[in-house]
Amino acid sequence: MKIAVIAHLKFPIGQPYLGGLEMHTHHLAGALRRRGHRVTLFASEGSDPLLVPDPVCPPTGDALGDPVAFERIARAEHAAYERIVEMVDRGGFDVIHNNSLHPLPLKASHHLAAPMVTALHTPPFDSLTEGVVAAKPGMIFAAVSPSLAQEWAELAPNARIVGNGIDLSTFAFSPASDPTGYVFWSGRIVPEKGTHLAIDAARKAGIPLRFAGPQPNPRYWNEWIAPRLGEGVDYVGHLSHADLARQLGGARAAIVSPRWEEPFGLVVAEALACGTPVAAFARGAIPDIVDRWSGALAGADDVEDLARAITRAVGLERRACRSRAETLYDAEVMTDGYEDLYREVLFGAAPARRPRAPVLERLIA
Repeated sequence: MKIAVIAHLKFPIGQPYLGGLEMHTHHLAGALRRRGHRVTLFASEGSDPLLVPDPVCPPTGDALGDPVAFERIARAEHAAYERIVEMVDRGGFDVIHNNSLHPLPLKASHHLAAPMVTALHTPPFDSLTEGVVAAKPGMIFAAVSPSLAQEWAELAPNARIVGNGIDLSTFAFSPASDPTGYVFWSGRIVPEKGTHLAIDAARKAGIPLRFAGPQPNPRYWNEWIAPRLGEGVDYVGHLSHADLARQLGGARAAIVSPRWEEPFGLVVAEALACGTPVAAFARGAIPDIVDRWSGALAGADDVEDLARAITRAVGLERRACRSRAETLYDAEVMTDGYEDLYREVLFGAAPARRPRAPVLERLIA
């Protein structure tokens, strides 16, 4: 198939990833190409040049609460997505995979020649809701977790569930943790990811913490993170996937501390693939991903409970964690799911199920 993949434009689609959506888009476009599809990825500058030889625009970035920056970004993104829609319309594509968070591709779906599949990666917010409501009737939507599908049920009642996947060869199984005995946190260092709560919980559990990720919010870093450094808390930088996998594989447990209803939580799947149990707040999709053999859950924003979950998680069996990742979160299984949706929009009926799909659905349920 000739496939157009429309990315969001805020950050580059390439390593080191700023977040899970960038990683997901990169993995999917690469996997589809390896399967022989002709993929054009529409993304911003700084993206992987092998997948994006002709970037659409500079990364539009994050307004961080600044209304002037918000208006500037809104104008830049609208203009860029107008150009993307024009290029897609002229491109002779068989199918369009909309992975953006912008309403314009959804609104334009009425006049595009190729059918569109839209992946939902976030809970509903005003502008994306506007796009979903205005989309072409019969649009196929895919949600990345059962909990996210439920959040979108009123506006996209028949959303398919295609869980995110990771590269299991990069996040290889580590049968034993590092003798230094640390726990690990990774992700964007921003308030909604709760980095400061993870630091406090690790200290209460009495286990050294290493953490990694980009720092897109300087104020949060300066006011909430920098004062907590030292005394067994070490920041190890913004890591490539290979380095991230080594740190995760050496950890006794991975801490996941979202302060919002996490739509999926790729860091959870990455940890499980390495054989590293997870201690996490039970928010959003995390209870879909972690079972009692692969992690321990805590009440939302409850640092004391998260410290107790860390203590439980470090005693879990690492092979059970890897087995869960292999069954549910292989990027190849994810790609199978999207290929099935492309065939559905092209041929008008759901294809025969692949042998692994019933197992996937049963375990997610």
